[in-house]
Amino acid sequence: MEIVLAMDLRHGKVVHGKAGNRAAYLPLDWGVSSTAEPISYISELRPKYLYIADLDRIEKTGSHDDVIRACAKKVVCCYVDRGIRTPNEYLSGNHIVNIIGTETCGDDLSRYHGGFLSIDIKRGKVVPSGRIPVDVVVEAERLGFEGCIILNLGAVGTRSGIELSSLRSLRSAYTGKLLYGGGVATKTDLHRLADSGFDGAIIATAVHCGEIPLAWVQEGCLC
Repeated sequence: MEIVLAMDLRHGKVVHGKAGNRAAYLPLDWGVSSTAEPISYISELRPKYLYIADLDRIEKTGSHDDVIRACAKKVVCCYVDRGIRTPNEYLSGNHIVNIIGTETCGDDLSRYHGGFLSIDIKRGKVVPSGRIPVDVVVEAERLGFEGCIILNLGAVGTRSGIELSSLRSLRSAYTGKLLYGGGVATKTDLHRLADSGFDGAIIATAVHCGEIPLAWVQEGCLC
């Protein structure tokens, strides 16, 4: 199972996200990195796999495209959510996998070809549509995305753990590559995801708090 380091970008800095309350996100000036400057941050942590959320572009207030491309060159694979709203907005670059997030992409998922679909969830429902997550996973199976991400936005940065009961139903509904992010707090959570058949976990806070070894992020797998 892939261990993917999450990095949220806002106003040119790496910020710490918590519970999806983006207005309160602050530069990540604590934890295992000595800097919140994105390229230096990645050079210092040396992850194998990286997930980037460009919060400025998601909120239509700016863009970090050049920084994203530079960071992507330093990893094996870089999953990038830039708030894509049309099929013409995919970002090109070495090692970049575009993410189409339900938060911004609109209701017609069939418009998109390639990339990963991020099924963005708050309070158990897909945002902004309010659909049941497994129903969107079933639709994604038909549409041929490269993979899917189950992203529990409400749990991001909280170390609240994962809800085990829904994992297997989500996994059984999708035959492609499936990642999970949001609230992953411990090594036990990672093993539960692996045992449930997930192909990767997106983490950040648990690494900075010392619950999950940085070495696992650097190796990109359960060690």
